[in-house]
Amino acid sequence: MTTNPTSVQGPRDNSNLRWYLVLLVSAAIAISYFDRQTVSIAITAIQQNIAITNQQFSYLQTAFLIAYAAMYVIGGRLIDKLGTRRGFTLIMLWWSLACALHGFAASFGLLLLARFLLGMGEGGAFPAATRVVSEWLPSKQRATAMGIINAGTSVGSLLAPPLIGLILINYGWRVVFYAAGSTGLLWTLCWALSYRSPVTVTSINHSPPHISLRQITSLRSVQALVFAKFMSDAAWYFLLFWLPKYLYDARGFGISQVSHYAWIPYAASGVGSFLGGWSSSRLLQSGRSLDLSRKLVLGVNAAMMPAIMLVPWVPVQFALVLFSIAFFSQQSWSCIIMTIPADIFPLSAVGTVAGLVGFGGSMGGAVFSLIVGALLGHGFSYSLLLILAGSFHLIGFLALVFFSGSIKPLSTGDLTQIESPA
Repeated sequence: MTTNPTSVQGPRDNSNLRWYLVLLVSAAIAISYFDRQTVSIAITAIQQNIAITNQQFSYLQTAFLIAYAAMYVIGGRLIDKLGTRRGFTLIMLWWSLACALHGFAASFGLLLLARFLLGMGEGGAFPAATRVVSEWLPSKQRATAMGIINAGTSVGSLLAPPLIGLILINYGWRVVFYAAGSTGLLWTLCWALSYRSPVTVTSINHSPPHISLRQITSLRSVQALVFAKFMSDAAWYFLLFWLPKYLYDARGFGISQVSHYAWIPYAASGVGSFLGGWSSSRLLQSGRSLDLSRKLVLGVNAAMMPAIMLVPWVPVQFALVLFSIAFFSQQSWSCIIMTIPADIFPLSAVGTVAGLVGFGGSMGGAVFSLIVGALLGHGFSYSLLLILAGSFHLIGFLALVFFSGSIKPLSTGDLTQIESPA
């Protein structure tokens, strides 16, 4: 027997409501990725008012990611304590106001502070999303739901280049942040009016056991997930934050060209998000084990990531194709990684585990961002960075295969053993 919820039951309209909530959460993730892209795309316009070097640009990303990492853990735990509705409302208010604060920055220090505060708010987004999936969806639909939610990252990133470029050209960079923050506040109102907890969540154990943070972090499966996310997100945040700057610096693009072409890899990432979740769900529904259904999709996507190693040696149009393959694979991978906590753990621990996994990813991004800034500052080219980034998912996948064990819900016996004193 397991303590994971296996089905969601309630009024006749619950099926429609659950998918509406999935779409609403996807919209929140889209807003978060739009917000975090603002500095990367507006950087050349910002530099006309605030002097920012490559090293300082890496500090902006690192400040965001360190705060993001810390709040992934704290935010996940907070959402488990406050509940999904109140927790998501709080974090969305925070990050929307922090995003708007960027527009008031008159120095690098103030921009750095705003970036740090934005990371604090956005750190709770995916733990909250994972809780929504765990509360409302049965296991055979979770990967599909997480794929839709994860596609929000692509929608936000896809819309960012053209919309931010349009605002930059017509209104200036400060308005970019005011508009983005206002959009988040509008979403918060919709969420507060729409969300409610499921009427009943069918579970074998209606009083889920409490698992401490120490007990969770001692599990090898959690450690392997955190490490895999650390490696994969080191590559992802490099691609996410540095792609526009790569196009400015290495390919000679201007704001208009970035607005016209930089959206293409992000569109591919949206397709990857959906197909990754859908394909894993199809494997599960066809009778494959949960372990195979998750790891097969992860392995295929890890094997595709080295495509970006070829970017420096091909014309720019082919470089965008290679970036698109990498973005597709990364977001397909990410969809499955963020579904696994809901596959394994009871609802009372899902937000915490998802937070730890996200913490690992953010720290990977923060560490590699500092390395990127230092290497570029010392004369290294993007070629070395792309070679490194292309290998990270393979390393993470091997860690999952050899150290995580089988992906399956924790049984009552497993939970009893975890809770027993050492």
